[in-house]
Amino acid sequence: MTLTYVFHSCFMLETERSIVVSDFWKDSPGGIVRSTLGQTTKQVYFLASHFHADHFNREIFDISVPHGKKVTILSRDIIRQKRAKADEADVILRRGEAYSDDMIRVKAFGSTDSGVSFMLETEGKTVFHAGDLNNWHWQEESTPQEIKKMDGDYKAILHDIKAEYPAVDIVMFPIDPRLGSDFGRGARQWLETIKTGLLVPMHFPPATAQAMTFGREAERMGTKFAYIRHEGEKIF
Repeated sequence: MTLTYVFHSCFMLETERSIVVSDFWKDSPGGIVRSTLGQTTKQVYFLASHFHADHFNREIFDISVPHGKKVTILSRDIIRQKRAKADEADVILRRGEAYSDDMIRVKAFGSTDSGVSFMLETEGKTVFHAGDLNNWHWQEESTPQEIKKMDGDYKAILHDIKAEYPAVDIVMFPIDPRLGSDFGRGARQWLETIKTGLLVPMHFPPATAQAMTFGREAERMGTKFAYIRHEGEKIF
């Protein structure tokens, strides 16, 4: 199993039998997604967590997989927001719904922004992609009431996830320094709630160096951390 950071919140997970591309927006320099999918004979899945332009790009319908089969799995809000038509997607998921075949299982959980987050099970591993699930607040700008509401909404979703998955092997999660001094709060609360083998940051450009500083805290909490340096980097 290999995991490659593509761009922003997009990752490519390759297993012995399949390739899963999550939240494709732009390909990495050198076009690692297109070049890989142009050659593979494996089953390919595209997951899109919500309609925001930095998480969903209609190009996923056109990216060629000439030697394999492609399955697109979209959050329902992408259809509601008219970013795609229902008959263009192979699978459409709402919060609480799941898709499974003989290679993967995908369960849609909630988000504190648009759409859903995804839990993927494949080859005995659990892999979570948060989409835009996070404790989104600006400590220096949000009101106490806004912070309290977001905190409650976020913790409720964490509770839902923990009820089914108290431990997860790999988590791709927003660590976005634009949130200000407490930019790691959501990731910290995740690690306090759900036992995590590897935390992989996302949604951080252009503040890459600052986002990577959260790695020391993750490690103190007993979780491995992926220190990402550039797009197209193979994480493992």
